[in-house]
Amino acid sequence: MVVRRDSAVGEQNPGGGKKPAKATKSAPVKKAAAKKAAVKKVAAKKAATVKKAAVTPKGQSAALKKASVAVKGTPPAKSVAKPPKDESRTALVRRARRIDRELAEVYPYAHPELDFENSFQLVVATVLSAQTTDLRVNQTTPGLFAKYPTPEDLAAANPEEVEEILRPTGFFRAKTKSVIGLSKALVEQFGGEVPGRLEDLVKLPGVGRKTAFVVLGNAFGRPGITVDTHFQRLVRRWQWTDETEPDKIEAAVGALFPKSDWTMLSHHVIFHGRRICHARKPACGACPIAPLCPAYGEGETDPEKAKKLLKYEKGGFPGQRLKPPQSYLDAGGKPAPPLGAG
Repeated sequence: MVVRRDSAVGEQNPGGGKKPAKATKSAPVKKAAAKKAAVKKVAAKKAATVKKAAVTPKGQSAALKKASVAVKGTPPAKSVAKPPKDESRTALVRRARRIDRELAEVYPYAHPELDFENSFQLVVATVLSAQTTDLRVNQTTPGLFAKYPTPEDLAAANPEEVEEILRPTGFFRAKTKSVIGLSKALVEQFGGEVPGRLEDLVKLPGVGRKTAFVVLGNAFGRPGITVDTHFQRLVRRWQWTDETEPDKIEAAVGALFPKSDWTMLSHHVIFHGRRICHARKPACGACPIAPLCPAYGEGETDPEKAKKLLKYEKGGFPGQRLKPPQSYLDAGGKPAPPLGAG
């Protein structure tokens, strides 16, 4: 008789009975033991991690907490508006108008930052503001207008005396020539009155389109876009236009808005450029329109560091006007100090 051996089911003994298979039992036991050891290893690793976190140095913990707060206060990158390369005209118009609406809420008190009481004072002050700050002009014009209150007075002024008054504004000789010249033109050509038409204003010495629109918009209530250095910088950052010449920027941006919005649009943009969206260090981390800005990230994005870059009323500092409108004061703005007061 032939006896068969089968390792899978056991061996036949001489009495015809079966022996239990040892291999069948030992394999599952080893596998279970290995699995149990792996679970213990993972648990030990987690415990070590928790323990390490618990003994993190105090300074490092504070730094981590500060970073967390900074990130929390910064607009997430994914929310920043990046206009598509093939943005349609309609989409551009909507985006531009939305930014202006947001700025109107941030600066409901936006206004021209030159002190003036009439159109003559405004045109003279705007001419003087070239290559200097509105603050310096506002500190200088009280003395000028106290001595020469009318176009007739300034037209007949001694140039050397005017130069001495205007010295703090820089380029005082050229500016003296311009303001005396425009005063003579007002007397000789317009009966001593500032004209309310663009084509007449730009004929006056020292008066270009930018100055003319400041006067038209703020002295006569006639809409105009003021393309100063702040306006140029911001509209390109927002990708409203890629034009670089003031006249072309004026035309391109003007086409995006109703004409009735032009004057206040100018104030909103210029206010934002002077207070938050600076040329060298924009305060991106403190910018209320950061989620709408294609250029977010060009400046400081840390909220705490960005707050230190804010200027004028947004930073708790005096403004540029010695006599600002009441709406500005009500919003927490402070008057500028007079010349020589610091």
